[in-house]
Amino acid sequence: MASSGLYCHLVALIFVAVTIQQGTCIKCWTCRSDSDPKCADPFDNSTVPISDCKQEPTLEHLPGIRPTMCRKIRQKVEGQWRYFRSCAYLGEPGIEGDERFCLMRTGTYNIFMEYCTCNSKDGCNSSISVRGFSFAGIAVLASLSSWLLLVFQRIW
Repeated sequence: MASSGLYCHLVALIFVAVTIQQGTCIKCWTCRSDSDPKCADPFDNSTVPISDCKQEPTLEHLPGIRPTMCRKIRQKVEGQWRYFRSCAYLGEPGIEGDERFCLMRTGTYNIFMEYCTCNSKDGCNSSISVRGFSFAGIAVLASLSSWLLLVFQRIW
């Protein structure tokens, strides 16, 4: 009985370690496609800096608010696509917290805008990301759980 309790505690600890994500400081790609074509889609980060959002300046019109997310803005103005990637000060990740969805707006004079925010991982504004567990995290958790089960069966 003691071994199964210990095993459960170890699995729970590993699960928490694999799935916890830091929410207060995030690093985001920072670029504009009008000055760096690699900022467009498909995104090529070979010349694009990644910025630590905690180093971003405080904005005068948003006193006390710090950036906690990344954003990607895609807009089409008069037939020309433009992309902007940076830290985000306001908003929520995706629509109702689901990063797979972005806010989209259209306007007169052939204007379209898509605004995506995320905070699931550093550099999440490289493309639209899916929030949740990473496949690598699940694989590590499954492998470690199997190994621990074998070890504890041999010991007890």
